[in-house]
Amino acid sequence: MITGRIMTRTKKSYTLSPDTVAFLEQVRRKRQAESVSAVLEEILQNVRREQERASVERAVSDYYSSLADSELEERAQWGEFALAQFPKEEGV
Repeated sequence: MITGRIMTRTKKSYTLSPDTVAFLEQVRRKRQAESVSAVLEEILQNVRREQERASVERAVSDYYSSLADSELEERAQWGEFALAQFPKEEGV
């Protein structure tokens, strides 16, 4: 079964500097993209994914920063126990 995402396109108009337009066109040619809009969409999607990744990293960091030392030690011990359950590979 093949599933896909249907994207609805919304036409919007934005004013960009000539340098930005030239840059986008240069990237389009280099990537052999079908349009500058496709290049801009890709750039924006990458920025969005990076922001989401950074948000998750902050949440994880905040969580572990909020733990008491005893909780951190307990988690470390559980981690060592879990790793010890895997068979040791020779030469590693």
